[in-house]
Amino acid sequence: MVWEGIEPGIYETWNECKKQIDRFNRPLYKSFFSCEEAEEAYKSDPKLYIRRKICKKKDTLNEIDYHSLSVDAACSGNPGNMEYRGVYTKTKEEVFHSGPFQEGTNNIGEFLAIVHGLIWLKQQKFSMPIYSDSKIAIIWVQNKKCRTKLELCKNNKPIFDLIERAEKWLKNNSYITRILKWNTKKWGEIFADFNRKK
Repeated sequence: MVWEGIEPGIYETWNECKKQIDRFNRPLYKSFFSCEEAEEAYKSDPKLYIRRKICKKKDTLNEIDYHSLSVDAACSGNPGNMEYRGVYTKTKEEVFHSGPFQEGTNNIGEFLAIVHGLIWLKQQKFSMPIYSDSKIAIIWVQNKKCRTKLELCKNNKPIFDLIERAEKWLKNNSYITRILKWNTKKWGEIFADFNRKK
């Protein structure tokens, strides 16, 4: 997508975009995962949007953004009883909690927690970021697909129903919420942790 170039607009390929920024003094452009995200960003101030993305590494590596939502999952066994929740980082107040569900996995719970958080923040019209301590779940959300190897059975069908709904929401909705990796090594356990580790 090109905010400032020869012909600003949304382009489907890099070659089309490149034509608009070559030989243009100080172009502003960025790639997006979907047309919906690009359309939403195109309507906003590009400098603010790009600055927000650049701040992602700073937020992740240095200081906690306490005005945020932290999400986490817990699973007793693999598979086992799985649940997930989201808390307001500053106060650790729980804002949603789902489960336990039978025969789930921790990765699925982390994925569902992030998507639940995205939906909740959009409904509340909050612009705060989401913290997750799961690289796998973050990638799954970015790819809009839960890549679990867990097999469907009678007991975990409710979990697969949630996965289907989550994937559908990701494909049909856009969002500008930043999903940040929690720095466990520096900050300790994420504030949404269920505190059940032995």
